[in-house]
Amino acid sequence: MSLLAQGNAPAADKQIPRAADGKPDLSGVWQALGVSLTGETPAPPARGPAPGGGGRAGGAGRGPREAPPYKPELLAKVRELVADPANSPSAHCMLLGVPAITMNPMPLEIVQTPKKTVILYEVMRAFRIIPSDGRDHPKDLDPSYMGDSIAHWDGDTFVVDVTGFNDRTWLDGAGHFHSDALHVVERYTRTPQDTIHYEVMAEDPNVLTKPWKVVDAQLRHPPREDRIMEYECDNNIDLSHIVKPGSR
Repeated sequence: MSLLAQGNAPAADKQIPRAADGKPDLSGVWQALGVSLTGETPAPPARGPAPGGGGRAGGAGRGPREAPPYKPELLAKVRELVADPANSPSAHCMLLGVPAITMNPMPLEIVQTPKKTVILYEVMRAFRIIPSDGRDHPKDLDPSYMGDSIAHWDGDTFVVDVTGFNDRTWLDGAGHFHSDALHVVERYTRTPQDTIHYEVMAEDPNVLTKPWKVVDAQLRHPPREDRIMEYECDNNIDLSHIVKPGSR
């Protein structure tokens, strides 16, 4: 037996919790720990691991990721957006979009049923209702911050297809903007370690040259795991160091 197999044996023996229909139970309060207030876990530079990071990025369990494959003529816009915190959608109390809202450090609650799953986010009082009954996206979608989500099970992985976005959110907190052609696929996999492996691929032919793995992280139960709490974003108008007068 290899050392890798030996090291994984105890975890493999532990059973993941399952719902009454036999699917993995994703229900509960979860949190992407170890990220910034803008939802971004700094990724190590391409030349090597971040100092003290041991090749891992932050505390959310995300490893080194490739640089976002923006079209060369759009890289200057990314640098411009991230240079001023007032440009962040969160500074203006906007819904953060997908996947940025999941990677925000505030917790979320998943309520799972056989035909639909609801995700309640503490930040911005946001919610998503995700059908998993075989339906397709509506044909007449109005562009929105959170997009339209439908889901299916791929074995023990809950796969969510999201489209119908507007262009006012970022993919994360690092100025990584997108167009209204954004298409996101999320994968939620319950693990024996009592976490959810959360993986996100994004494609946007208007700004990206190829699909990009935006997130490869672990969602964990936060210290306060009983319920999410009330949240209010008061426009940040008193935070002059974040939002400059007249910038809204």
